[in-house]
Formats: sequence, C-alpha cells, structure tokens
Amino acid sequence: MTETVAIIGATDKADRYANKAMHALQKHGHEVVLVNLFKQEVAGQKCLDAVTDYKGKIDTVTLYVNPKRFQDHIDAVVHVKPKRVIMNPGTEDNTHEQALQAAGIEVLKACTLVLLSTNQFEPELEKRIKQ
Repeated sequence: MTETVAIIGATDKADRYANKAMHALQKHGHEVVLVNLFKQEVAGQKCLDAVTDYKGKIDTVTLYVNPKRFQDHIDAVVHVKPKRVIMNPGTEDNTHEQALQAAGIEVLKACTLVLLSTNQFEPELEKRIKQ
C-alpha cells in the first residue's frame, strides 16, 4: 500500500537521515510531502511551511526535528489527523506523544529507515509484528 508521508525537517543535505528517508520512501513508492520552514525546495520538490499547506490526505508524518522545533508543528499535525506519527531517534517527547495520542493519532518511536528496510513500514505489518 502506498502512503503519503510528510517529512517534517526535510533537507537537501545528503548525509542527513531526513534526506535518506525521503529517497527511501520514494524508492518504496510512497509520495513524500516535504516540510521545512527554512527551505524553498529539496531535490527539486517544493517544501511546505506546515503539513496543513498540503491539500491532500497525509497518512504518516515522520519527524526529523527536535522536540522544541516540533512544538511549532504539533497543532498542524493534529489538525490534518494522519494515521500515525513516527518519532525517529532524537525526536521523542512524552508530552508530544500524549497530545498526539489524545487526538487519536498512533505514535511510533521508531526509525523510518529501519522500518522500510525490514519491511515493517506498512501499518498492517506493524500490527502483526506487535502481536
């Protein structure tokens, strides 16, 4: 199943995990929505200031910003109601996790790259693996 995945903290720096995740998600057939207040575009694709600027449905949000920076985005993420938010290593925050869960959004503390490389990215597979 292909998903639309918003990457908060998108970057054009090839050595950053957000950039690696962007390419890996695209390689796996997912549509990526890039979010970065400080970038106009990454890899020729326009960057949005917030997930609410995207007009379609976002299935997953994957975080590549620290919790302090994510604070500026949490209301927008709750507003678009993705199925889940992936808190990659270094982005975890209990207060944000609780706020997202209270809004009915699943929170995974995981690495998007690992989920993709081990075929665990698909939500249906994650549920089977957790059982």
